[in-house]
Amino acid sequence: MALPLCLSIPSRTRFFFEISSTPSCPKHTFVTPHFAFPLARFNGLVQFPQRRPFHSKLTCIFAKKNLSEESRNWSNTLAYTQNFWDQTVKRFDGAFAGILIFLQVSCPVFLAGWDSWSVSPAEAVLYSPETKIPRTGELALRRAIPANTDMKAIQESLEDISYLLRIPQRKPYGTMEGNVRKALKIATDEKQSILSSIPPELRENGSALYTSLVDGKGGLQSLLQSIEDQDPDKVSVGLASSLDTVAQLELLQAPGLSFLLPNEYLNYPRLTGRGVVEFTIERGDGSTFSPEAAGEPRSVATLRVVLDGYSAPLTAGNFAKLVIDGAYDGVKLNCANQAIISDGELGNSTGYSVPLEIKPSGQFEPLYKTTLSVQDGELPVLPLSVYGAVAMAHSDVSEEYSSPNQFFIYLYNKRNSGLGGLSFDEGQFSVFGYTTLGRETLPQIKTGDVIRSAKLMEGQDRLVLPKNDNGLEE
Repeated sequence: MALPLCLSIPSRTRFFFEISSTPSCPKHTFVTPHFAFPLARFNGLVQFPQRRPFHSKLTCIFAKKNLSEESRNWSNTLAYTQNFWDQTVKRFDGAFAGILIFLQVSCPVFLAGWDSWSVSPAEAVLYSPETKIPRTGELALRRAIPANTDMKAIQESLEDISYLLRIPQRKPYGTMEGNVRKALKIATDEKQSILSSIPPELRENGSALYTSLVDGKGGLQSLLQSIEDQDPDKVSVGLASSLDTVAQLELLQAPGLSFLLPNEYLNYPRLTGRGVVEFTIERGDGSTFSPEAAGEPRSVATLRVVLDGYSAPLTAGNFAKLVIDGAYDGVKLNCANQAIISDGELGNSTGYSVPLEIKPSGQFEPLYKTTLSVQDGELPVLPLSVYGAVAMAHSDVSEEYSSPNQFFIYLYNKRNSGLGGLSFDEGQFSVFGYTTLGRETLPQIKTGDVIRSAKLMEGQDRLVLPKNDNGLEE
């Protein structure tokens, strides 16, 4: 039976050890700020897992042969020598473990701020470098589409290839080929299910996209040939083309929200799908932006943001309405640590006090007025930990609400995030879109630069506005 033992140490540092009363060999892990290493214990002493009991082998061999007494004495000498060596190494191991524990207990300076040395599985998402959250706005937006399950299976199979392509040197082309063949099988076997999920008025367009996905120039068959040629550049281009077609098909399958809004929020503006906003930014001091490739210096810069109403319908809807009303035209920008923030003074265009709205991964609908517990494994569908993420600031009155109008563009930097690559503010803000055009311009924006204009380029047909007393949309 294992008994936990907690030692109280100054500087809010706690150590967790385990005292075993069984003859088994449990593993003990002592975590430092940089790494964790296991120590296998046996009878209170640390042993190296690779060392083999050589004296046992020698004893067994000598027992099977009729050797002379001198040989037997020699074998006993060898066994004694080996046993003495084992005991010496064990004592050294025990002393080494004791020194490590003494150093960890007596030097809490390096561990200041750590509340516990025991990393639970729930907290692993913060520290594991293998945390698989979307790292680009395009990927996050694609995963957020509430599409047919067969299309999602195809998408997941293809997205796995993106991770395989990151493997240096020799690529696992055999695994990639298996992923594409799996996607092809689903596409051909479930063709009827895929096309029937598209509204009748959009089915013709859907059929054309389906044919392009399976047999088109940038489709799965072409991607399969690139993998067989073992050309990583062609595989990357073909994969991006196939995933783009998958996203277009999924958008046809998602004509509106897949869930009902709570009754108390039915009078708020809401976006029931995707929208695209284009910002034109100009310098506040009259200078220019750096030129694009082989171009001239620019007096203005263009940013394009895709709004996602599937995951944040109220937040995206309120933002889209403010854009239509011209609320952001002429608004100044401020640059803070890792963020570009809009000025909070918009005159009479104050917008709505939308509750904090975050949709967790794997959930059917968003949560309202509550943040996510990332330490317990809760991750949002639209993560903040993506360069160019667009979110609303918190309300001045309560963190259960977003600001009626003040938004920010997050300049995610993995060097300033947790070891798992997650922002320390992950799950705390309402993210409602991503910058998809002009990301390279974001580092050039300075405090005092101005939004010359903001226009809703796409999605106005999916924007539902509240009605006034006369039954007209406001």
